[in-house]
Amino acid sequence: MEKPGASSVEPSISARRAVVPHDCQGQRGRVTARHWAYFDTSVLVKRYVKEEGSGLTRRLLQRFRFLSSAIAPVEAMSALCRRRASGELMPRDFLAIRARLHKDRAYWEFVELGEQVLRHAEELVQKTDVRTLDALHIASAVMFQAASGLTIPFITSDAKQRDAAQAMGLTILWVE
Repeated sequence: MEKPGASSVEPSISARRAVVPHDCQGQRGRVTARHWAYFDTSVLVKRYVKEEGSGLTRRLLQRFRFLSSAIAPVEAMSALCRRRASGELMPRDFLAIRARLHKDRAYWEFVELGEQVLRHAEELVQKTDVRTLDALHIASAVMFQAASGLTIPFITSDAKQRDAAQAMGLTILWVE
């Protein structure tokens, strides 16, 4: 079940206009191509856990409208739970981060894992050295751009994913 305010986007590649809310009004005003960016979960986690690249991530999240795959919240929660289990996050901190993550979700846009995204991700894992979730993120960004006609930055801190995304023609913003 989706949180109120969060949007899900299944890019449509038909001759009709793409089913993407790129001309909607958001918290930061009218959304245009330069306001969108695709955030991989490797960068999203830096928003909630202080580590190298956290400052840059926060600035990018202020500059761009957040777009990611529908898997991002689950993937982020998994990363946070692993950090809690390892003792890197104290239970109290985990609860505060989890609450913030749920609150922030209302401002995020998601690309749904439709048939086209899944098919493209399957092709990607055969052509590149990326793992499943990374391929799903790249495929989501590629399909969003194809459907919307927008060129948006792909923001990641995963080197293998960066290389594969670059090979697919995506514009990369690298976060250490």
